[in-house]
This record gives sequence, C-alpha cells and structure tokens, in this order.
Amino acid sequence: MAQVCELCGKGPQFGNNISHAHNVTRRRWNPNLQSVKAATVGGTKRVKVCTSCIKSGKVTKAA
Repeated sequence: MAQVCELCGKGPQFGNNISHAHNVTRRRWNPNLQSVKAATVGGTKRVKVCTSCIKSGKVTKAA
C-alpha cells in the first residue's frame, strides 16, 4: 500500500544517500503515518493519516 496521507496527500520524498567515499544511492523519506479511527459522516473509519494532520486537528478521533 502507498505511503500517502489520506487527508493531505503527503507522500514520500526522494533523495540520495551519500557515503564518505561519495557513493551515491537513492533513498526515500516516508511521512509519519498513523492508522487512526476517525469519525466520518457514515460512522467510524480507519484511515492512514500523517501526524501533522493529527496535531493540527484535521482528524476527529472516534471513541
């Protein structure tokens, strides 16, 4: 499954690992996704959202 936040669409960023000998290999930084029970219009649903969406209050957690 893709490492993408279901609310804001934040996904992985890509870059390089650079060793001391300057060997360059590709790497990726994944967003900090958490599986949360969120209150939606049709009831509760388990969604994968990033921690910045949880902190900002974009997700209302279901009890």
